[in-house]
Amino acid sequence: MLFHSRWQIRRALACGMALFGVVLASAVCFAQDQPVPKVDVFTGYEWLNPGGKVPNPAGTPDNPIPQDVPSLNYGGVGDVTYNFSKVLGLSLDYGRSDGGKGALSSSEGALSLGPRFMWRGEQTDFFVHTLLSWNRFSGPYKLAANNGIGSILGGGLDLNVSRLISVRVFEADWEWARHNYSSLVDSQFPTLRRASLSGERLATGIVWKFGYPPTAIPAATCAVQPSQVMTGEPITATATTTNFNPKHTLTYAWTGNGGKVTGKDNTASIDTTGLAGGTYSVTSNITDPKMKKNGTATCSASFTVKEPPKNPPTMTCSASPSSVQAGGSANITCTCTSPDNVPVTVGNWTTTAGTISGSGSNATLNTTGASAGPVTVGATCTDSRGLTAQATTGLTVQNPPPPPPPPASKLSDCDFANMAKIKKPWRVDNECKGKLDDVAKNLQQNADNKLVIVGNAEPTEKRPNLAAERAVNAKAYLTGGEAKLGIDPSRIETRTGSAGTKTDEFWIVPPGSTFPAEGTQAVDESKVKAVPDHPHAAAPKKAAKKQ
Repeated sequence: MLFHSRWQIRRALACGMALFGVVLASAVCFAQDQPVPKVDVFTGYEWLNPGGKVPNPAGTPDNPIPQDVPSLNYGGVGDVTYNFSKVLGLSLDYGRSDGGKGALSSSEGALSLGPRFMWRGEQTDFFVHTLLSWNRFSGPYKLAANNGIGSILGGGLDLNVSRLISVRVFEADWEWARHNYSSLVDSQFPTLRRASLSGERLATGIVWKFGYPPTAIPAATCAVQPSQVMTGEPITATATTTNFNPKHTLTYAWTGNGGKVTGKDNTASIDTTGLAGGTYSVTSNITDPKMKKNGTATCSASFTVKEPPKNPPTMTCSASPSSVQAGGSANITCTCTSPDNVPVTVGNWTTTAGTISGSGSNATLNTTGASAGPVTVGATCTDSRGLTAQATTGLTVQNPPPPPPPPASKLSDCDFANMAKIKKPWRVDNECKGKLDDVAKNLQQNADNKLVIVGNAEPTEKRPNLAAERAVNAKAYLTGGEAKLGIDPSRIETRTGSAGTKTDEFWIVPPGSTFPAEGTQAVDESKVKAVPDHPHAAAPKKAAKKQ
């Protein structure tokens, strides 16, 4: 291997590593099922570029001259790897290289240990490793040998020649080492006292493989599904192989001692039409045409053929709906099948209440006159051989629901037009009080009734919350007021409406009913209070006091 400069060496190594990366990425698609030796040993040639600098005696304190360490062209490498799995191994590596002439004569050796990751194919194996090293270096100008620590990072490609031997086409590594020359280097070279070597290592050679596991003999197992059938029913047979090379195409030869066997690859179908009852077997002979030895396997499986039995029919019934009101009807459906696939009929309908009518597998139950409670309906299924089966289903008859509560209704209303004329548009006048007395009487006689008062106002009335005040004042009269009507306030709800009139509407809401609140809004009685008849009675006194 000849290079004119270290730049060329580094470029060649970079190109080699790039090519290795592309090949390694594609190796993931390769088969990983090849047998793995317990130990492999690599021996070969090593070329090393230490990539460091050492002191040159020609230098002076005023003009120090560091000297590049020359490439080491004469070297050897050995590597022992113990494989824990197909991918992971632990490598012990030792390499030594010598080079340079005369005063530049140098040597470097490294004993390294670390993990190796390998992707295995049928013809090629790819690996990467990262190793920690003990490094010993002897530099130019008789620089004394020195021990240091280092590391090796790289990978390579092995070409499999046989089961026991591979050719390592290349191994490309980056090797780094750290040395301390503080006790050896003159003070004129302070930057070289702790020198780092960082360079390339290339290797090639032979890989010897030991400790393969015993070769497994190909085998096969056969299975049938189902294993028991009636005459005429089909069966599927399947052969499962082990220890064959998964990359090879196998041939399957199917035979049997009963029925018609039709094979396709690792499956076969068995036609049992016309077979007498009994036990039969199917056999598959599997062959790997590419294997010269132990390339065949045989397996068999048994199946049983039964003659048709005389099984009675089976039947299930259902009711829809499952609950009806007295006087209503329900649809009854019964499904009858024969395990022997003979014709069947459904009839003889019965019921414990109401009347049943129908034909075939469908009937109608009429519950007119039936009492509330469970009802059982049944039928009989008969096949063409006279074998029968009975089935029943149940449903519930319910009493009619109670009638719905009466809806909310407007009992009366009050008109505030007269009060608006005297500028007290919120006031409940005597006419309105008379109507409220009637409302109170209704609430007293019907303790479960509730009242909704809806206050309205014309758009021309500008007093804020006037509609709400009208509703609240009417409520105040019913719950207190001079008539002492004493209606519980919790039974009265106040709302404002959108009628656009000077009115209060009084709606009675029976229990179970709801007020049609659309177009109305609830009154916030914490903000809107009842307005007294003389809200400004105290004003003259305050004015007189001010004078």
